[in-house]
Amino acid sequence: MDINKVRKDTIGCTNKIFLNSAGSSLMPKIVVEKMVNYINQEEQLGGYDTADKNHRQINEFYEEVAKLLNCHTSNIAFAYNATDAYAKALSSIIFNEGDIILTTTDDYVSNHIAFISLQKRLNLKVVRIKNLSDNEIDLEDLETLIKKHKPKLVAVTHIPTSSGLIQNIEGVGKICKMYDILYLVDACQSVGQISIDVQKIGCDFLTATGRKFLRGPRGTGFLYVSTKVLDSKLTPLFVDLRGALWTNFDDFEVSKDAKRFEHWEMSYSSLVGLAEAIRYANLIGLKDIEKYNSQLSNTLRVQLSENPKLKVLDKGNRLGSIITFCKTNGDTSEITNLLNENSVSFSISKKEYALIDFTNKKINSAVRLSPHYFNTKEEIYKIVEILTKIK
Repeated sequence: MDINKVRKDTIGCTNKIFLNSAGSSLMPKIVVEKMVNYINQEEQLGGYDTADKNHRQINEFYEEVAKLLNCHTSNIAFAYNATDAYAKALSSIIFNEGDIILTTTDDYVSNHIAFISLQKRLNLKVVRIKNLSDNEIDLEDLETLIKKHKPKLVAVTHIPTSSGLIQNIEGVGKICKMYDILYLVDACQSVGQISIDVQKIGCDFLTATGRKFLRGPRGTGFLYVSTKVLDSKLTPLFVDLRGALWTNFDDFEVSKDAKRFEHWEMSYSSLVGLAEAIRYANLIGLKDIEKYNSQLSNTLRVQLSENPKLKVLDKGNRLGSIITFCKTNGDTSEITNLLNENSVSFSISKKEYALIDFTNKKINSAVRLSPHYFNTKEEIYKIVEILTKIK
């Protein structure tokens, strides 16, 4: 990876230390150029003619995502964010009163809210899998719960938004396949950060956003739907003419591919931008990106752990490019002020974003740094130096 070229392509990284890719990352300039060019065409031609003229470019979105995930283009649907994709996947599952959803204590806040909403509306039951002492998913408990409850769905967030933990989604996938249980993976924080292979994961659905580690525009994302699910005719609750053909006064036939999860009206300039962001990552190679990110995040995590005034909060056997920490007394305000004074972009994770995790850790908030492949080792050491000034 040519770090000099990557930084030259990333205009926003020159006047600050940007460590907020887990929130909304910096787009490469080619992504912005593609989007602006598309909108300029819409200004001249209108939306319909522009889409017709750029038919090939639009289809490249599906090709690039398929390369990214190791699947077919027919398995991919565009979405406006990960939660949009997640809701469409959930809406395709026919839940009945008393059905069980198995999830983890580290799943994303919006996912938990969606489960609780289903629980209130349909009288489902949400059961959470235990964690081992090292914070890993207890796969034995998962199998025990599957045998006991015969759940309708198992749902796991690959990397929580409030922690560097990389959950063992492949291990979960093997058990779900063994018992033929629908399996939904939230890869919002992992896609673009590490290599993802849906064949190895064995999931039925996988959701992702464009704005984070993929470095795409806001308001973009995608949904992977397995061929097994497509063949079973699972369809989102509200399908439109993009995803179905009206065949009879009182009937319709759904699309054979994952486009049944799309709506006819979408922002094609955003789709083109996301396609370009994914192409940019694919050309570098996700394995190289993952290796580089691992070096940056491991260095930062180790260095911060050596500061006696700080407490690093990430726990797990495999950790990614999200580093969360606070002062030893749990305070984050002094760290926040210091980082702001030194032009560092970061995020604060609040307890309500990770209620179970932060309750167990006995904290109300955490500083979240998320380095990515346009960052340098020099920037990492600069952060460490800045934080030595904590009182």
